[in-house]
Amino acid sequence: MELQIAVDELNRALYRAQGIAEKKSTLPLLSHVLLEATDGKLTVTAFDMEIGLVSEHRAEVTKEGRVAVSARRLFDIVRMLPEPSLVLRLKPNHFVELTCGTSRFRIVGADPQDFPRLPISEVPFVPVQPGLLLEMLELASIAVSTDETRLNLNGVFFQPVPGGLRLVATDGHRLSMAERKMEGDFRVERGVILPRKGVAELRKLLSESDAEGAELGIGERICVFRRPGLTFLMQLVNGIFPEYEKVIPAPNPEPLVLRRAGFLDTLRRVSLLSQDQMHTVKLELGDGVLKVSSQSPELGEAYEEVAVDGARPGLRIGFNARYLMDVLGVLDSEEVAFELSDELSPGVLRPVGDDSYTAVVMPVRI
Repeated sequence: MELQIAVDELNRALYRAQGIAEKKSTLPLLSHVLLEATDGKLTVTAFDMEIGLVSEHRAEVTKEGRVAVSARRLFDIVRMLPEPSLVLRLKPNHFVELTCGTSRFRIVGADPQDFPRLPISEVPFVPVQPGLLLEMLELASIAVSTDETRLNLNGVFFQPVPGGLRLVATDGHRLSMAERKMEGDFRVERGVILPRKGVAELRKLLSESDAEGAELGIGERICVFRRPGLTFLMQLVNGIFPEYEKVIPAPNPEPLVLRRAGFLDTLRRVSLLSQDQMHTVKLELGDGVLKVSSQSPELGEAYEEVAVDGARPGLRIGFNARYLMDVLGVLDSEEVAFELSDELSPGVLRPVGDDSYTAVVMPVRI
């Protein structure tokens, strides 16, 4: 195996692999990438038994071959190389030699036969707009649970709906739901759960380019995203997503209307003196204002008022400030509608005039 490739091109491939190659696995090969040189290209594969990535990169291949090598070690070397191109050679006993200008490295590799095979199967693909799918994933992902004992909440629920697609996530304390129009039939009945780690890596790939030719497919156990020169797959979470519709309150015809950026800045300031585990802030409705406050015996008190439309004086309710800030931070609308009923019912946030996104946040005791 011998080839010449642009340093930037190989660096891009190895950067993508860093979030997939498992660094602490009991199986050493899962921390490696598989390099395969064929006519005119180098194929780089990373796989941790749940998430896999295969990308093709233009190269001048003198001799074909394949080898597995540490993803992190090779990446650390390649990103520091001084020249725009490098030569990669496979030596006896799976050693990999890199030459770039006067720099030369010999890296211990591994038998490519031991590298696990990706579970690629035939799935029905639907064309997708990377920018649109990325927006939906970013909106939904803020509510994904990190509790490893609740696997069915450790991901984003992918649910085709008539004429479009809905993505939902919840951790039991909040819910985030985004829906957009999308053509095509994913052939999914109720919906599937995309794993948290897979969603994070897919978001990175979607942010690279909004080029045409991107497709998404859902199989019995896997989700596959592909575009020219790249294929990404993730194993679906084996679980049943909760009936989330039951926790979404009926629309409130008289919501509070706030300027999103101003409310977000207020929460950031007031929550500085709310360092308890729940990051609690108290909201109190006044005549045309929303009073935001926090207090801590160790730190002190904070208070600020925000102008609102539709305020009904008297209601006092507590929320985790971080949950509210997460919602306001992913939206880009100028104004948000904040629906509140009583101190025990969840709050609902939506962009004003846009029902394609809904966030539900449970209150906390104050």
